[in-house]
Amino acid sequence: MVWQQKTKAVVMLNRIVEKESVKCAQYWPTDDQVMLFKETGFSVKLLSEDVKSYYTVHLLQLENINSGETRTISHFHYTTWPDFGVPESPASFLNFLFKVRESGSLNPDHGPAVIHCSAGIGRSGTFSLVDTCLVLMEKGDDINIKQVLLNMRKYRMGLIQTPDQLRFSYMAIIEGAKCIKGDSSIQKRWKELSKEDLSPAFDHSPNKIMTEKYNGNRIGLEEEKLTGDRCTGLSSKMQDTMEENSESALRKRIREDRKATTAQKVQQMKQRLNENERKRKRWLYWQPILTKMGFVSVILVGAFVGWTLFFQQNAL
Repeated sequence: MVWQQKTKAVVMLNRIVEKESVKCAQYWPTDDQVMLFKETGFSVKLLSEDVKSYYTVHLLQLENINSGETRTISHFHYTTWPDFGVPESPASFLNFLFKVRESGSLNPDHGPAVIHCSAGIGRSGTFSLVDTCLVLMEKGDDINIKQVLLNMRKYRMGLIQTPDQLRFSYMAIIEGAKCIKGDSSIQKRWKELSKEDLSPAFDHSPNKIMTEKYNGNRIGLEEEKLTGDRCTGLSSKMQDTMEENSESALRKRIREDRKATTAQKVQQMKQRLNENERKRKRWLYWQPILTKMGFVSVILVGAFVGWTLFFQQNAL
């Protein structure tokens, strides 16, 4: 797909492993070794890696094995965006978005960029909605954010998964509009607020917690493992994130309770239907027998009455 559409960049918004679950395969090499994809006839080589505090930029070389043609692909990996959550701040998100833009990867001269997360609707939807609205602003169009999202959902159902993600999208669009309107200093402020030049809280080099073989290549999968000297700072950061998402978590629990209650009611209805079905089957089994017994009883009673009347008449 990347080769066919002449894609210049891949924007990855999830980590390979999140909450002890593998979210996607690692499709790029982490060292000088070349990853070979025999089924599609392509190979991928890592040319460079630029690690920031919350994102990493890889420069990859994609080669068509059959023709020998090579293309350079930029891989922008946002490494601190939680599933069902939002980035640290609009400033850090917009700093990342404009890094992608400055690379020229989103220009119409190239093929469409590949934007993905784990499910492809929550984080990817947030990124796409903000970028689309800012592009419309640059063209001088009046925008209705809600209508833009509804139009996008015609092509990708379920974009934006949570109220927090939608709220964050509005905040990022409002903040990004300042740059569109000509505030030249705003991008510098975003960079300062994002603190991208600090050491990353997570070790961004994938730790090999498990290895799977793909087309003869062994691929290590990431694990979000903290280094001991960063645990304190990360714990407080995680606590802040948990507090920010408590309202969302409460809504999620309410939805789960409703689902459980609904499932229980459905189970009860199934039990009642099964009981009614058993009763119906028992009635269908006994109905012809009881009908025959009733018919025989009528005949016997009639015979008895007839014989009784017969003997009474003879006696007279």
